[in-house]
Amino acid sequence: MVAVPTRYVLVGVTFTLSMLLYIDRIAISTARAPVSEAFALTDTQFGWVLSAFALGYALFQTPSGLIVDRYGPRRVLTGIVALWSVFTALTGLAWSFASLLIFRFLFGAAEAGAFPACARTFYAWLPAAERGLAQGINFSGSRLGAAFALPAVAWLILSAGWRGAFMGLGGLGVVWAVAWFVWFRDTPEQHGVTEDERAVIAAGRATAVAPAQTAISATALFRSSNVRLAMLQYFASNFTFFFCLTWMFPYLQRTYKLEALQTGFLAALPLLGGALGNWFGGGLVDSLYRGGRWRDSRRYPAIIGFLLAALGLVASLAFDNALVAVLCLTVAIFGADMTLPPSWALCIDIGRRSAGAVSGTMNMAGNIGSFVTSLAFPYLLTMTGSTTPFFVVGAALNLAAAWLWTQARPDIPVEGT
Repeated sequence: MVAVPTRYVLVGVTFTLSMLLYIDRIAISTARAPVSEAFALTDTQFGWVLSAFALGYALFQTPSGLIVDRYGPRRVLTGIVALWSVFTALTGLAWSFASLLIFRFLFGAAEAGAFPACARTFYAWLPAAERGLAQGINFSGSRLGAAFALPAVAWLILSAGWRGAFMGLGGLGVVWAVAWFVWFRDTPEQHGVTEDERAVIAAGRATAVAPAQTAISATALFRSSNVRLAMLQYFASNFTFFFCLTWMFPYLQRTYKLEALQTGFLAALPLLGGALGNWFGGGLVDSLYRGGRWRDSRRYPAIIGFLLAALGLVASLAFDNALVAVLCLTVAIFGADMTLPPSWALCIDIGRRSAGAVSGTMNMAGNIGSFVTSLAFPYLLTMTGSTTPFFVVGAALNLAAAWLWTQARPDIPVEGT
């Protein structure tokens, strides 16, 4: 029997992390009705509950990435998962609108370092030719986790109440954190992988993996045109995708007068499309890279993805049927998620030993997009009486991001990395 390379097992483990990350994240959207009823929240107030998470998540991206680069993903990711699980459980103990805002902000802040830690892990553990698909698999876990969570958490809330559901999810995260600390090591050498596999990883990595002894400067980060590009395009990507995690469920439920479980299954379809987009985009990244087309391997999957996202958002406005509208949104999320593997691969390319800080900075900008989405949807609806402006704005952002990717240069690292 042929042994599975340890680095492939690692990708599978980060896939489960990504699933857990988004199960915990989307639970609040699924619980909108009972949470809003418990605290008498309006739509705009609930929008602030959603955006409190996104704000905390965005603000702590770069600091978390710097910490990961300095202390390694084993210890940092253990702490991150344990901490966010505590705040997941505390969400179930909220007693007021203010406490709910605080717990969701801290939950977002605690989650912030998860994907930068994965990026730093992949830099140490994966040859460059395997990073695109690995990122696709990793992020597909978040989409599958969210898709699973929509009907599953809806059922759990019906069975245990929304407070019990959040406390149960918090306990699950603590178990994952303990297992990660016991199993994982920061480098293949520390983990004790075979000599042959270490040679494959080292040959494809080509640069040192020692922790960054000094933090990369903010000046170096923001001076890089690649970093600025990554930030702007990721704002557009998250603006599109975060709709699925926040307003998709209540939007479908109210627009088409659906029951909770029925809404959960329909709202899961775009997330499944996102998983497929990650796999397809990641595979395309690695295929082009192996063909000697480094720049194209980052540019083309992202450009195609953003064009599909714009098309899907606009097409969804043309149909009154719930299923057809959701299928159009599935195309949009498929496209938006095609952009994730090249985005994170670009951060590893240009960040190297500071991949955590670079990817965290990109993710910070992206989650400012998430913050805007949480508030833009209810406020635009209140101002115009229609959901159309939200989807038009999203399509315009995606077209702009597609153009930005024509300027990407993965072969130019950030100064000092």
